[in-house]
Amino acid sequence: MIWLGLALFAAAVPALVWLAGSAMVWGRVPVAAVPAVAPARDLTLTAADGITLAATFWPGRRPGSPGIVLLHGVFADRTGYAAQAGWLARQGFAVLTVDLRGHGGSGAAAHSFGLSESRDARAAFDWLKARQANAPVGVIGISLGGAAALLGDDGPLPAQALALVCVFPDIDAAIRNRVAAHAPEPLPSLLTPLLKYQSYPRFGVGPERLRPIEVLRKVTAPVLIVGGGADAYTPPEESRAMLAAAAGPKELLLLDGMDHAAATWADTPAYRERLKAFFVGALGAP
Repeated sequence: MIWLGLALFAAAVPALVWLAGSAMVWGRVPVAAVPAVAPARDLTLTAADGITLAATFWPGRRPGSPGIVLLHGVFADRTGYAAQAGWLARQGFAVLTVDLRGHGGSGAAAHSFGLSESRDARAAFDWLKARQANAPVGVIGISLGGAAALLGDDGPLPAQALALVCVFPDIDAAIRNRVAAHAPEPLPSLLTPLLKYQSYPRFGVGPERLRPIEVLRKVTAPVLIVGGGADAYTPPEESRAMLAAAAGPKELLLLDGMDHAAATWADTPAYRERLKAFFVGALGAP
């Protein structure tokens, strides 16, 4: 009976690990559609692989104003950032927010740590770039959204400025930190390799493809790295590592006392002004 129990346990472990991986990539938080209020307007975009994307556009001060694409984090949506987007638009920037696939009003799809979502980011970026007559366009990429800005099939978005908020450096760290936040060793060390190598059957790529920090080494545009001072998912030392990797002009903003959730939703007056100063410096006055 002991051997039978051990055999059943051994057979169950792969299934349980697979289910744990599924919980990380599937899941959708229903949100009520909130129609845009003029001068903003809602629109629909289509990613390169056919996924339909819900988006909202705020016009800038003029047709050629610099633009900003705002990409939300996992289990969030564009509605939650409407106040921040509206404020940036009132400063003169043209702003586009988009629901990444599997979120909000966009088409259903598995989450992929920014890999597939990079097609959504590219669709949004290209639309705003064309809408603003090729004016400079920056990106605010929040957690998943920041990874999506970097992990494109053709490399990072060709943005003129990137504000990356609580973006994980690589898939190993992303998984290990999240497991460690809820379970002690040895579970993080045991589960991380079992979960990260699911990238092959789930996404068709190895875990080395899910390393935003390596892509960041190719980014020469100005970068603002934002991290939470008490973030267990993307600790300050990882934000500093991301800063060190950026090849061009770079700044670091650590939000004291904020964990991952608080930092990804940060929207204080001081934070807004820091974003504005960064984008005015990188994109020009709107």
